[in-house]
Amino acid sequence: MAVADGATVRVHYTGTLDNGTEFDSSRGREPLEFTLGQGMLLPKFEEAVRGMNPGETVTVTIPAEEAYGEHIEELLLTVAAQQVPAHISPEVGMRLQLADGGSERDVTVTEVTAEYITLDANHPLAGEDLTFSIELLEAR
Repeated sequence: MAVADGATVRVHYTGTLDNGTEFDSSRGREPLEFTLGQGMLLPKFEEAVRGMNPGETVTVTIPAEEAYGEHIEELLLTVAAQQVPAHISPEVGMRLQLADGGSERDVTVTEVTAEYITLDANHPLAGEDLTFSIELLEAR
């Protein structure tokens, strides 16, 4: 039976970038379970699952603008190294939370020098087209 909105589904998936780099996979762990149509996942991911039957596999490519958006240069922040709390030793690739006017924002350290640190507040997959191989295991 083809799945429709409201069905609870379990899928295995593997996500890759255009260059073939795998950025996420459910293989080797519990399948991803979600209710189709609740908007908990990327809309194009859910759209790819809609209409599938258990046992089927589909591959879908989601353009950056329909995934996590384009990379926005204005979300690169440079802060003085002395502004970083002493207990944090920033390294390139490190994820941090930055207090931003009463809320917190996740950032990635992209550059570290003795004088400054560059932080990227874009989603780590911003600007990337994402390809997912999705296998529908179960629907109820």
